[in-house]
Amino acid sequence: MIKWMNRFFKFAFSKLNGVKVYALVGRSGTGKSYHSKLVAAKYKIDLIIDDGLLIKGDKIVAGHSAKQDPNFISAVRTAVFDDDEHREQVMNALLKEKYKKILIIGTSEKMIGKITKRLELPPAEKIIHIEDISSPEDIETAMRIRFTEGKHVIPVPSIEVTRSYPQIVYDSLKILKKNRTAKDKSYEKTIVRPEFSRPDKEEITEQALTQMVRHAITDYDPVIKVKKARGIKTPDSTYSLQVTLQLPIRHYMTTTISDLQEYITECIEKYGGILLKSVSIEIEEWG
Repeated sequence: MIKWMNRFFKFAFSKLNGVKVYALVGRSGTGKSYHSKLVAAKYKIDLIIDDGLLIKGDKIVAGHSAKQDPNFISAVRTAVFDDDEHREQVMNALLKEKYKKILIIGTSEKMIGKITKRLELPPAEKIIHIEDISSPEDIETAMRIRFTEGKHVIPVPSIEVTRSYPQIVYDSLKILKKNRTAKDKSYEKTIVRPEFSRPDKEEITEQALTQMVRHAITDYDPVIKVKKARGIKTPDSTYSLQVTLQLPIRHYMTTTISDLQEYITECIEKYGGILLKSVSIEIEEWG
């Protein structure tokens, strides 16, 4: 109890002491991790949270990478710090760090909100969308690489990633930041190929898709039930997803169908390694 109260007051103090949370938001595969160090440098941000990891400079300070997880469900839970032990590890590391600014990377503002809540951080004060800092051509290229080659980026040098996750390391790259007033600076990033995002995997089964959608829906609104989900693979290796949901007659949905479609797309694209061309939803009422 004393330990919990001590930590509570430390976090309360950090909030009052002016910790500012930044968010970098964009669909899966659009190049957020690739651009994260440049955003951190521009706004003089001390720490980055990306897919379950707490990063400071070129070091992984704490956490567990969602990119190391073997499947969709565990990767989602890792990214939002659903596991209490993982959450505690990162929160304790945050307590030891002296920082004023922290950047959180996520696929949506809702995901950013979940992470700040789980880690007891203030709400994001500045939200940067990937479209604000990357051209449509660069985003399209990043998405093509993600969904045809299964490549992801972790924004630290490969030697750092290899210590903990050697089995997923694929390559490394350097990004050169041009500076007119100071010496040019480069940032090394690691290219990884997670198990859950292998481009050569077999066609996704209806059972696997249903499991993915069920997890997304349970997190979104636990009253809604998933009856089935069916994905039709197209010639360009994307999927058209058809979902049948069951909803109690007296239950009122607080958001629109389009919001729900967007949320399902975000979840499955990010951690299922699947690019969705469309999501159609059919609702059956019961009770």
